[in-house]
Amino acid sequence: MERYEIVKDIGSGTSGVARLVRDKCTGEHFAVKFIERGNKINENVQEEIMNHRSLKHPSIVQFKEVLLTPTHLCIVMEYAAGGELYERICKAGRFSETEARFFFQQLISGVDYCHTMKVCHRDLKLENALLDDSTAPRVKICDFGSSESLLLHSWQKSTAGTPAYIAPEVLSEKQYDGAIADVWSCGVSLYVMIVGAYPFEDPKDPMNFRKTILRTLTVCYSIPGNVRVSVECRDLLAKIFVANPEKRITISEIKNHGWFLKNLPMEMWGGGSWESNDVNHPSQRIEEVQSIIQEARKPLKVPTVSRHIIGSSMAIDDAELNKW
Repeated sequence: MERYEIVKDIGSGTSGVARLVRDKCTGEHFAVKFIERGNKINENVQEEIMNHRSLKHPSIVQFKEVLLTPTHLCIVMEYAAGGELYERICKAGRFSETEARFFFQQLISGVDYCHTMKVCHRDLKLENALLDDSTAPRVKICDFGSSESLLLHSWQKSTAGTPAYIAPEVLSEKQYDGAIADVWSCGVSLYVMIVGAYPFEDPKDPMNFRKTILRTLTVCYSIPGNVRVSVECRDLLAKIFVANPEKRITISEIKNHGWFLKNLPMEMWGGGSWESNDVNHPSQRIEEVQSIIQEARKPLKVPTVSRHIIGSSMAIDDAELNKW
C-alpha cells in the first residue's frame, strides 16, 4: 500500500474520486478510483471491477489491480495523460472527417473487443473516451461503472447512460440488448466529432431533456447545412440511427462499411497484436480480487466522538491517505 504516492485529484463521480498516483519504485503514473468502503461497494461496483479486469486491448484503459486502504477500495488502472476526447473536440469545435474517422475506428475496435469478451459498456460517450499523450493519440475507453456482462445478463432492462447518447430502446423501459445500444452511442459520438453538436438536442433549447428524449425516440436529427459531410458518412450515420434495434447496423457491419474502411490502420485488419496477450490472466488473480471486494463491503466501524475530535480525525485520515 505504501508504494504509491498521490499526485493530484483528476476527477470525481457519484461512486468515488479519481486520483493520479505515482509508483515510488518505477516512477510510473496510474489513475486510481477511490470508492468508500461499506455500503457503496455494491453489486454494480463488483461487476465494474470484474468486467474491466477481463479486458485487455489497446483502445481500453488497462485494469491493473484493486487494493484496500483503511477507508477505501481502490481500483488502479492505466493513466491516459491526453485527457478526454470530448475536451479535444471542444477546443477544435469539430473534426474533419479524416480525424473523426481516425478516432471512430479506434472506438469501434475497442467496443467490438468488449462485445467479443461478452461485456457491454452501456455508457459510451466522448467523456469516457480518453487519449494517451502520443503523437497520434490512442483512444482509451474508460469507466465501466454501468457495464454488464452479457454472460450474466443477456438482456438489460435498467436505464443506463447519458441522455444525449442513450438509444431509443433503452428509454422504452423494456428489455434490450446492451451491445446493440452501444452501437447507437458510438453513432452519437461520431456525429458530435463531425458536427460539433449533439444530434438529438434542439439547438434552440439544448437543456430541455424531455425534448431530447422525444427527438431520440423519433430519430429526429439533421446535419447542418454549413457542415460538409460525405455521402458515405451520412449513409453510416443513417444506418446507426435506426429506432428498431433489430434493423440497426451491427458492429461487424460497421467494420465492413466503406467509410470506416478508408485509411484503416493495418493493426485493425483482421484483429490485432493484442490477441496474443494473456487476456485471461491479468496480473491480479480473480480470487484475490473477489476477496478484496468482500472485505471492502464490510461496514466501517466509526467511533462515536465529539465534533471537534471528528474534525481532527478526518484531518489525520487525509494525511495518511496522502502518504499512501
